[in-house]
Amino acid sequence: MALLEVENLHRRFGGLHAVSDVSFQVEPGQIKAVIGPNGAGKTTLFNLISGALSPSSGAVRFQGLEIQGKQPHEIAVRGMARTYQNIKMFSGMTALENVMVGRHIQGRAGFLASMFHAPWTWPEEKGTRQKSMELLELLEISDYAHVEATSLAFGQQRAVELARALAMEPSLLLLDEPAAGLNIYETAEVGRLITRIRDLGITVLLVEHDMSLVMDISDEIVVLCFGQKIAEDLPPAIQKNPEVVKIYLGE
Repeated sequence: MALLEVENLHRRFGGLHAVSDVSFQVEPGQIKAVIGPNGAGKTTLFNLISGALSPSSGAVRFQGLEIQGKQPHEIAVRGMARTYQNIKMFSGMTALENVMVGRHIQGRAGFLASMFHAPWTWPEEKGTRQKSMELLELLEISDYAHVEATSLAFGQQRAVELARALAMEPSLLLLDEPAAGLNIYETAEVGRLITRIRDLGITVLLVEHDMSLVMDISDEIVVLCFGQKIAEDLPPAIQKNPEVVKIYLGE
């Protein structure tokens, strides 16, 4: 069974069809990419899948259950995490503390008990800190654990963001342009981290403009143009697809 199923998905904004009759599946253990020119509907598609928007029609199934119209936190609890194109670090907090925020979904102590440091919350907080540190070590940024996150280099902040998403223990990770704003070396590092995440058993769906990154790490690629799916195939076939070449390079 597919981990994620998108079926005949539509989203209209007035007379504009931002996403029109899009269907595809993501299998467990895949890295699947969604590409397309600016305005193709990629971010809208991610918003529909993650619950930030409700579809005009169509269905989104995650682990066999329909999730369209559910709130983002309800979908997150089911095991879906997401990052955004614009990195969002909590200012005044260290890299480790930023990652610990992602563990709240696994917490059982409750907000008030945690805020007042009730004794029965101490073991949970210790476990949260330990797990978060392990994730920073996994992504090779543990040296910056106690550095204020907003002072880190852009690529390091991206790694912290990935660690925070992994702290939720997702089965599906949605990455919205993970290489945005990174130089060629940082992009290569992000590609390596994404592959490592997949090797942990976490399925990845990403939107990305950097074609070299997409072709290097993706198992399959979906191509959108003006809200419609125009191709879905393996990377070598996508590179040779005449319609895909046309939208990127012109006639």
